[in-house]
Order: sequence, then C-alpha cells, then structure tokens
Amino acid sequence: MDRSQLQAPNHVAIILDGNGRWAKKRHLPRTAGHVEGAKTVEQICEDAYNLGVNYLTVYAFSTENWKRPEDEVTSLMVLLRKYLQNCIKRSNKNNMAVKVIGDISRLEPDLQDTIRELEEATKANTGLHFQVALNYGSRDEMIRAMRAMGKDLQEGKIQLDQVSEETYASYLDTRGIPDPDLMIRTSGEERLSNFMLWQLAYTEFYFTDVLWPDFDKAELQKAIDYYNGRDRRYGGVK
Repeated sequence: MDRSQLQAPNHVAIILDGNGRWAKKRHLPRTAGHVEGAKTVEQICEDAYNLGVNYLTVYAFSTENWKRPEDEVTSLMVLLRKYLQNCIKRSNKNNMAVKVIGDISRLEPDLQDTIRELEEATKANTGLHFQVALNYGSRDEMIRAMRAMGKDLQEGKIQLDQVSEETYASYLDTRGIPDPDLMIRTSGEERLSNFMLWQLAYTEFYFTDVLWPDFDKAELQKAIDYYNGRDRRYGGVK
C-alpha cells in the first residue's frame, strides 16, 4: 500500500518515560534503561514511517533533567554523544532528516558541533522528519522566542500590528514543522512536563502504562488506532 493511503497522524510527538523503572524492574543500573531506550528510539523511527507518520518528535532530555544525579547526567551525555555520532550514517541510510530542538548552548562544544553536522548532513533527506528535543523546555523555548521577536520589534524588522500566531510560531524551535497531531506518553504518567505547550494546543493525547524500552510497533499502532477514533473539531462543531 502507498504511504499516502495509510491512516496515520502526520506528526507524532512522544515523551519517552520509564527507562529508569524498566532497569529497576530488572535489577539493572538506570543507565541500562537509557541504553535500551535509545535502541527503542531507533526502531520506532522506522516503524513510525512504515505506518505512515511523516514527522516524529521525541523528548529526550529536558531543561529539568539537569537536576538528576550527576553520574546519571554524565552517563546520558555519553550515550547521547555516541547516538549522535552514529546518527548521520543511519539517518542517511534511512533517508531521514534530523533536527534538534532546544537550547543546545549548554551542551559541550563537541556535541553542539555534532548536532550542526547531523542537521546539515541530513537536511535534504525526504523520508521521516525526526526531531530530537535536547535541553528542551517549552517555557524556555517560548521565552527565547519572545526575546528574539522583541529584538526584531525594537529594530523595526517587524511591526507590532504584524504579530500573529504564525509570526510568533516562526520564532519557536519548531518553525517550519507542523504541530503534532498525536502526543504519546509512556510509563503511566499523565502530564506534559513542559513539553511543546504551544504546539500541543489541539493535539490528541494518548497515555500508556508501557515503559519506553518495551514500546514497540504494536503499541504505536494502538496509539494510532486511538487517534483515528477521535473526532477532531479544533474548537468547532461538525
């Protein structure tokens, strides 16, 4: 079947939750859960595209995650470095365009360089558009957007009466990316945790008790089936 005939949301966003609990259940260090979770991300990218999804955004590391124990943060950065280094070859092989959203200035310089290299090397790919949220917090994103827009207002690049939802959205990290149609959160938690607060205004939410490392194509299909059963009115009446 042609991908255009598949019934799937155009953009799926996922809060990856439960790596630590997955490891604890198996009497493994939390880092083992993060390693397994990274493998799940790779597989879900492929599964999502095969099911008809065009955009996939994952919440990998939040602005609040720096509060975690130092050894865990260090391990996450090591895992992230390895993941990003392998991502260029894997993304080009799978025709996947990768973009990082969030404030990467707090990351180590070599990580920042790798991110820019990855985005440049994959920007022409025409398959899945894959966004990774790193050092991302929606409130931080919106403040950064307001500062940038305020600067342009002061410099006369835009006029106050020109400011609209579309204008503001063009200053967000997700500019040029359609808003998510479906947001999935794993591990039984039912909150947004400062994730894409602007972009999720009319998104359908799907919560599952499945821990992220155990999330697979069948679980993704369940979420898509749930989405397809929703009546999306965007505030209107049908």
